[in-house]
Amino acid sequence: MKKWIIAGLIGAVVIFCVGANGLADMQSITVFCGSANKPPMEEIAAKFKQDRNVEVNMIFGGSGTLLSQIELSKKGEIYLPGSPDYIIIAERKKQIIENSDQIVAYLVPAIITPAGNPANVKGLEDLARPGVRVGIGNPETVCLGLYGIEILETNNFLEPVLKNVVTFGGSCSKTANLAALNKVDAILGWRVFHYWNPERMEFVAINPKQIPRISYIPISIPKYTKDINLSKAFIEYTLSPIGQSIYKKYGYLSKLEDAKSFAPQASVGGEYTLPDKYFEIIKDLWKNK
Repeated sequence: MKKWIIAGLIGAVVIFCVGANGLADMQSITVFCGSANKPPMEEIAAKFKQDRNVEVNMIFGGSGTLLSQIELSKKGEIYLPGSPDYIIIAERKKQIIENSDQIVAYLVPAIITPAGNPANVKGLEDLARPGVRVGIGNPETVCLGLYGIEILETNNFLEPVLKNVVTFGGSCSKTANLAALNKVDAILGWRVFHYWNPERMEFVAINPKQIPRISYIPISIPKYTKDINLSKAFIEYTLSPIGQSIYKKYGYLSKLEDAKSFAPQASVGGEYTLPDKYFEIIKDLWKNK
């Protein structure tokens, strides 16, 4: 009996050691991912792990917050913000490898409402109506918020709409949830939000002439990557037919001409800086609360 017990213990130790070595041998990457990518990137990460035997540690959040985390932690194999604004900032701060960024998909701004559009929001002007509850991404850390403020400023709706903002989302996904959970009457968001949860959200197209800029999702390599070949492999996988088909499934646009069809006169990419007027309005609103 003792021999069987000893043999069993030895076998258990061998199995444990093999298992531990197997886990140790699995490579891993850390992806700092803007929440504008969350649904497709969760699926891509799972498939990459399955196909390449690489553990993918996903960290989601606002693009600006993620860049700060990369800068402070000095780690990361991939930086995937929701707009080129933060790639430009990352390059300026020398936090990513120069010219490592590539375009994954395009994003078109839209008004997103809860299902049924209970406040009957039909355009930007309706966001300024008294009593309409508006949500936007925090423009100081969330790329979506930057685009929202840019649209409002360009069309002279900045002050009247900001007066109706009841909350600022901390990321794209958190901003989308404001509409999905009926916490607001409308948000300034991305068109793809509707496809994330079509039963709970719908989109209202913004007049094409009122859209100054279209965004795109860039993928890049932080300078702190511990394995540049793994970083490149993940980018290649994301841009492959497998990765692109997943983005397409969630309503993302892979071709510039498709994105431009929603706003033919809009510029693409670039950087927008919050105007002083935004901070003045916010300061006055806080004083009056």
